[in-house]
Amino acid sequence: MASSVLLSEQKHEERKEGELVFPCELGNEVELPKNCVWSKEYLVQAQGQLEAPIVDLGGVLRGEQEAIDRAVEQIREACLVHGFFVVINHGVDDDLIKKAYERTDAYFKQPIDAKLKAYKPKGSLSGYSGAHSERFSSNLTWKETLTFLLPHDNPQPAVRDYFVSTLGQDFYETGDVFQKYCEAMKELGMKMMDLLSISLGLDQMYLRDFFSDGCSLMRCNYYPFCQAPAEVLGTGPHRDPTSLTILHQDHVGGLEVFSGDKWFTIEPLPNSFVINIGDTFMALTNGRYKSSRHRAVVNNQCDRRSLAFFMNPKGDKVVQPPSNILSLDGTRNYPNFTWSELAHFTQWHYRADEFTFPNFLKFRSAKSQSVST
Repeated sequence: MASSVLLSEQKHEERKEGELVFPCELGNEVELPKNCVWSKEYLVQAQGQLEAPIVDLGGVLRGEQEAIDRAVEQIREACLVHGFFVVINHGVDDDLIKKAYERTDAYFKQPIDAKLKAYKPKGSLSGYSGAHSERFSSNLTWKETLTFLLPHDNPQPAVRDYFVSTLGQDFYETGDVFQKYCEAMKELGMKMMDLLSISLGLDQMYLRDFFSDGCSLMRCNYYPFCQAPAEVLGTGPHRDPTSLTILHQDHVGGLEVFSGDKWFTIEPLPNSFVINIGDTFMALTNGRYKSSRHRAVVNNQCDRRSLAFFMNPKGDKVVQPPSNILSLDGTRNYPNFTWSELAHFTQWHYRADEFTFPNFLKFRSAKSQSVST
């Protein structure tokens, strides 16, 4: 399963221009296109449920110190091992989540031509993608996605404006719902940053300040049912290159995490979010907190949806561990980089997988050496 920049670029070159794949049209097919079928080493079944702590934020949001201490300890323990935990009583309005799913369904149930109005061009972080077939020719994922940006410090309704400018005035209310949803995710994410700061022995405001002028990604995922679910993956094994992921699963389930040499499921818990550490945050902690491999599977009974919010720092902000972490660790595990460099790498040079970050560092080092010579 070893991957490389060369292999990723070769796959990209082999792709036939304009040969798009839409899983929503293939759900009833028993014999699947070869470029959607994954080899057996990727399809090992999960061995049970992941022991991810369930962090109750009710007392945290009320400022109760005992609840804060308990949440910090749960988060620290999870992040040192696999970087996944679940939060409940998070303060996000259930009705807002319901509306976000309704708008997600409405978008993905449109005819393909209508969805393609938001087509994601090469190099862009925003837009619609069907199975990532606009970029790759093999190991296509059994899903469709719609991704858009939330600048943290932009006073304008950037999300709503994206929907109107891309899909038309009829999507004003959809944009408004997702504007509110993204703002709720940012607020929850900042609260997580406070707890993560404390768990790392930093000033409580350290990470909140670091991410205050960032730009997050919001992604709506639609996984159609599949007659041969044992041959495909909704999302291939990967580590998030971003900083912090806040995921809401619908009732169907499908998220799986690799920990201790085995795959484990994270079953949907009503009114909860799954939160996990990404590569950028791992580097920010000098490798203390783990960015773990995970994937999504599909089924032959019903469609699945999820809402993923990826927090990131400002594109040109230097990602480097705070001095007190470095003074305790004694060694520096990663060089400085910016989020824009890593994002550019994933969009132009490499397919995000479990080896994204080490290959990014190799690519960056080779590029630097080439320039110096």
